[in-house]
Amino acid sequence: MSVDAPQRGGSGGPDPGAPRTPASSPYFARQLSDLDFNDRLLDLVADPSVPLLERVKFVALFTERIDEFFQVQVAGLKRQIDAGMQSRALNGSTPDELLADVRASLERMLARQGSLVHGNLFPELADHGIAACNWDDLDAAERAAMREVFDRLILPVVTPLTVDPSHPFPYISNLSLNIGVHVRNPDETEPRFARVKVPPNVARLLPLPGGGRFVPIEQILVAFLDELFPGMTIGDPCVFRVTRDADLTLEDDVADDLLLALQEELRRRRFLPVVRLEVDSRTSDTPVAWLAGELGLGAADVYRVEGPLGLDCLWTLHALDRPELHDPPWAPLVPRPLAPIERGDEASIFDILDRQDILVHHPYDSFSASVEELVSEAADDPQVLAIKQCLYRTSGDSSVVAALVRAAEHGKQVAVLVEVTARFDEEANIGWARTLEEAGAHVVYGLLGLKTHAKTTLVVRHVGEDVRRYCHVGTGNYNPKTARMYEDLGLLSSRPALGADLTRFFNYITGFSHPPDYEELVTSPGGIRACLLEHIAAEAARGTDGRIVLKANGLDDPEIIDALYRASSAGVPVDLVIRGICCLRPGVPGLSETIRVRSIVGRFLEHSRIFRFGGTDGRPARLFIGSADLRRRNLDRRVEAMIAIDGPAAVAKLERIIDLNLDDDVQAWELGPDGTWTRCTPATGTDVQGTLCRLAYDESVVGAEGRSPSAAGAGSPAP
Repeated sequence: MSVDAPQRGGSGGPDPGAPRTPASSPYFARQLSDLDFNDRLLDLVADPSVPLLERVKFVALFTERIDEFFQVQVAGLKRQIDAGMQSRALNGSTPDELLADVRASLERMLARQGSLVHGNLFPELADHGIAACNWDDLDAAERAAMREVFDRLILPVVTPLTVDPSHPFPYISNLSLNIGVHVRNPDETEPRFARVKVPPNVARLLPLPGGGRFVPIEQILVAFLDELFPGMTIGDPCVFRVTRDADLTLEDDVADDLLLALQEELRRRRFLPVVRLEVDSRTSDTPVAWLAGELGLGAADVYRVEGPLGLDCLWTLHALDRPELHDPPWAPLVPRPLAPIERGDEASIFDILDRQDILVHHPYDSFSASVEELVSEAADDPQVLAIKQCLYRTSGDSSVVAALVRAAEHGKQVAVLVEVTARFDEEANIGWARTLEEAGAHVVYGLLGLKTHAKTTLVVRHVGEDVRRYCHVGTGNYNPKTARMYEDLGLLSSRPALGADLTRFFNYITGFSHPPDYEELVTSPGGIRACLLEHIAAEAARGTDGRIVLKANGLDDPEIIDALYRASSAGVPVDLVIRGICCLRPGVPGLSETIRVRSIVGRFLEHSRIFRFGGTDGRPARLFIGSADLRRRNLDRRVEAMIAIDGPAAVAKLERIIDLNLDDDVQAWELGPDGTWTRCTPATGTDVQGTLCRLAYDESVVGAEGRSPSAAGAGSPAP
């Protein structure tokens, strides 16, 4: 695996027209840096060493990220322009300049995606008997089979809508797939535009007889348009997809009831402006121009894509049972301290936490055997008096929510802060909140003006004549599905000081008071930035004897960036492991020449936040984990929680994670001073995720599926 010439993200070759941050600016623009991560996903699509169906996964992830980028970032820039705002981005660009740069990057990335999918991925899939076929590729028997599917599944649910003086242009829902066509009555001269919405409740990729081959549903609809408009003359169809602004604005003065205000905003979201029109690249200009005009879009808002549109449909292919085309399976393992529970040795998680803290690292360590075990045991233990938890995102079959419901039904005090404004999970979170309320739990629907992003749980339990508190503070959501795909950390503890801090924390976010003082917990707004700035300044004061390592998902806070620049100017070695957005410019002489920025992109989504200070000249390092990224939104507009890690075993575990992140030369990219990301050249072959899989396997006593650690087979780690 070689390193290509430096470029702005990806190995598709340098793009001379790609936007660049002006050399005079000490920062990169947040939106452009956000987009760069998508190029790294496309690098994985192009990487032949990645299993074929995992490359399909990265195409689907790329599509979902681009959709969200339009709904949030592009929509936000367009709102600023429409309002006449001239506030400048971190790199000095005005909103219209930044939007032009964003469009240039998007057009390049989407062209690269199309080239990779149609030039590489689809041919390789076909070589393995997997294909997303065009209607024209089907033989007579296959067309007959699809005709039966059309008559049975599709025709009864589609609703053609025609535009005429009595039928205005129809509402087009966000991210829906549609077919537009001009139809004409042979007795009339003027055609009318008709729209057919592709039914979202029918599979997007329909299997052909024999298995392994699929045809997109929109192609079947196009093939049988004459069944929807019998007797009409039908023009050339236009397959199109629209993306709408997804912003939610809750005004303080109208949101007396946060839940009702949010529900109203969710209804309003459906009708927010369209910010993108995607059309099949083969479509003629006339229907595209007509559609853009009806949707209120300019030519720059139209994106021509080599179909199929909306490649998140490729999750269907990724789900195929073809083990040889997937990553080797990984089953999270039970950490050694929790093995007595797995073995049935009469120990409870409370007994274990009475003796020691446990730092868990998902997905290497089992979420179900640790965090879920804590909540589940607490729900059923008659000695438990109360459970309190911050719930930001969870899954549809969450055992955590089920345990909280069970605890409330058992008469325990259950208090849950459900963050109902978590973007794109709002409706699901409203549903969980209502379920919990109906079971008798005390539910707080977030804090107006702040998102509660902290990952904290408190269990209060009788132990003899005493009351003891058991805690979890982590970096990831209480979501058992993402816990198998996201890399995260969490501390399980019964330390009295931490328990007292969490008690004050929950009383603050569920009650009405000023933020309290804490002994161990550090929170935002306010506290986390101040704590980090203090530690960065302390390392800067030590000059070349200082040391800073920060791992996070994003960095765009100017105060943190400027403090790191000051530390670098003092000679402090600074390593940043930033998965996505990074607005800091590394390697600039006199500004950031001692700062190195890298990004790890692999099988699991890097999601943990680790902050390390010191550790040189015999000084012990100071280590923190928490929920907050190094971004303004996290430090100013979210309730976040961070704690120091100081137990020897936990510190050693964190140090190993940090070292592997810094040594990785298989899944790592490095950021240059001009904003280009370059993939590292393998020298040692260090793969942080593969190594952590092997280490977890070696150190576990019993696997999550009841295996012994020496057993080979399905749960063994990837080489």
